[in-house]
Amino acid sequence: MSNAFWDDRYAKAAAEGMAVWSSEPNAWIAQVTGTLPPGTAIDLAAGEGRNAVWLASRGWRVTAVDFSATGLSIGRTRAAGAGLELGWVTADATSWVSPTPVDLVVIAYLQLPAAELSSAISNAIASLAAGGTLALIGHDSENLEHGVGGPKDAAMLHDLEVVRSAAAGLDIVECRRYDRTTADGGVAIDTILLATKPVRE
Repeated sequence: MSNAFWDDRYAKAAAEGMAVWSSEPNAWIAQVTGTLPPGTAIDLAAGEGRNAVWLASRGWRVTAVDFSATGLSIGRTRAAGAGLELGWVTADATSWVSPTPVDLVVIAYLQLPAAELSSAISNAIASLAAGGTLALIGHDSENLEHGVGGPKDAAMLHDLEVVRSAAAGLDIVECRRYDRTTADGGVAIDTILLATKPVRE
């Protein structure tokens, strides 16, 4: 979907005093990054910035990246309300690479066709410093028939082998399907990837 689609979706939600996504961080992202020492981080495909703002509140120096300027503007307003300073970059996750290596890259629910998702993961890896962490979560292909919510287009769902292949060269801590309980008590099936960039001697 285009940035114009997302700009419109975010703007409509904001006009109604709502948000497209929760203001709280993704629970799995919070769990796996909460024990890391704060450093520099990128929230790639940040949307309204919920994970970016949470990381900043934990002491991280965060850059939120998304191709929707409207989504980022909402995130900027949230951050300012919390007294937090973040970097905000309007760019496409499939082509943007950080000019400076960072300690953490988060990718949450960036639902793209396999080739484009692989490009985004490659860019995330290129943005990581040696020893840095990549944390990715997204709707898994199994969710279409066996889970709730998420895209209904199979091409936009994550495939474990595609994600694992795109992460080649990283030290993979875990790459698997993950059952997530939704607010209405259903179960969604996600793909999760937690990996670190090797330190070369």
